[in-house]
Amino acid sequence: MKRESLPEWLKARRGLLAGDLLTFAVVTLAGFATHNTLGTAGWRMLTTFVPLVLAWALVGPWLGVYDPALARHGRALWRPAYAVLLAAPLAAVLRGVWLGTAVLPVFVGVLAGVGALAVLAWRAAYLLWQGRATHG
Repeated sequence: MKRESLPEWLKARRGLLAGDLLTFAVVTLAGFATHNTLGTAGWRMLTTFVPLVLAWALVGPWLGVYDPALARHGRALWRPAYAVLLAAPLAAVLRGVWLGTAVLPVFVGVLAGVGALAVLAWRAAYLLWQGRATHG
């Protein structure tokens, strides 16, 4: 039985995608940890993680965050950070709808700021890793 391989478009982007998902998981965990609810949150963490990933999936491609050529250039590091800044309000609204609660502007600001910094750090590390992989 022949094992099917991943489509080419996914092969070129799987590192970016995996890193982004891990970054959003860390942002979510950090949020719950700063509120001292990490140990008791359980599945409730999905109410932040899933809307953030969905909003990112809707906004990110418009800014070319999964274009492999752009991901390897330092001048394009603003794109993923800006995508998080744009995705955070949508993520907060999706989360508010899911939980049936109001969207607090401070939550949007913190999610946007922390998320953008985290994605910027991850993508900068990816850029360095790719530079070493291609030049090393």
